[in-house]
Amino acid sequence: MLKGISAQIKAGESVALIGSNGAGKSTLLKCLAGLHENSGGRISIFNETFERFPSRMQQKTIRKRIGFVFQAHGLVKRLTAHSNVVHGFLGQPGSWRAFTQATACQEWRIKATEALETVKLADKSSARVDQLSGGQAQRVAIARALVRQPDLMIADEPAASLDPTSGHEVMRQFVDLTKDKGITLVFTSHNMEHALTYADRVIALKAGKILIDAESCQLKQTDLGRVFDG
Repeated sequence: MLKGISAQIKAGESVALIGSNGAGKSTLLKCLAGLHENSGGRISIFNETFERFPSRMQQKTIRKRIGFVFQAHGLVKRLTAHSNVVHGFLGQPGSWRAFTQATACQEWRIKATEALETVKLADKSSARVDQLSGGQAQRVAIARALVRQPDLMIADEPAASLDPTSGHEVMRQFVDLTKDKGITLVFTSHNMEHALTYADRVIALKAGKILIDAESCQLKQTDLGRVFDG
């Protein structure tokens, strides 16, 4: 449960959302995306303002401008990397064609190829996802989100399932891509080093409240330790 949360996120900003399990991180992300009903307060995103829950038209507008990347990837392992990126167009008009790259329109196939090139996986386009490494699979998930050309990217523990080296590689590429394209990034993490290294700003939640909200350059790992105390 969130309690009196108040924060503004600037366009193009990279924000790390940290806190222990149950602190309210996922709830806050769902509220921001209009996926969770609020018991009070007001949310404004993309010039759309709502209180308890966005209208159906607002939901459509908001979700069209958000890309999601999850810890578990959410990829279809038996399909190719290219087909999985094409899945980013699901929800668009005529999106039944986005089931695989074979049925997708040429424009979507081209954009999916460009997204894979962006994450440096063009050579893995025809490889099945279950043949890729964990880091490569996560980059496919990033490409799938990027292909929608979102204004906001929401990532829930994007590097948690990766080894330290792959985790840093994925986070660095993720942040560089969003900065290059002017995309606002909000990601959750239990990794304090990632939060301080890859975010412009850190928002720490504890028991549903904001405990810390500061620029990452002003913080040290010891400052964040109390977020997990008790």
